[in-house]
Amino acid sequence: MLIKQLSIFLENKRGRFTEVAKILGEANINMSAFTVSENSDFGILRLIVSDTDKAIQVLRDKLYAVSVTDVVCLYCPNQPGSLGKAMDIITNAGIFVEYMYAFSQGDSAHVIIRPDNVEKTVEVLHDNKLTLIAASDLYKL
Repeated sequence: MLIKQLSIFLENKRGRFTEVAKILGEANINMSAFTVSENSDFGILRLIVSDTDKAIQVLRDKLYAVSVTDVVCLYCPNQPGSLGKAMDIITNAGIFVEYMYAFSQGDSAHVIIRPDNVEKTVEVLHDNKLTLIAASDLYKL
């Protein structure tokens, strides 16, 4: 249940995210989830797209620095305490979360997690009967 996430390094200036969104849109690539973090010099756009290989190619053709990382997507009921329970399981298994981001819709939330040990995270979450979202299902949301 691993999902390929793109990380794109962007100059910290107006319009850079717009350019990426337009490039992907023109290539008929959908962004299913994303987050942007920044410092004074550059930003990192992390995103999950409908066609990872094509996105890498079109962005690199436009001279963007792109890397690929494995992440997991956890389904979580959109109610108080649900994420805390899942995070307890992850923490108690000795897994460190490097970063995460989430989106919710109605009664469900989806949490993208970048742990220090992706395989162990998948195993621990499965063992505890938590639901992971496959990449193909994430694109349909």
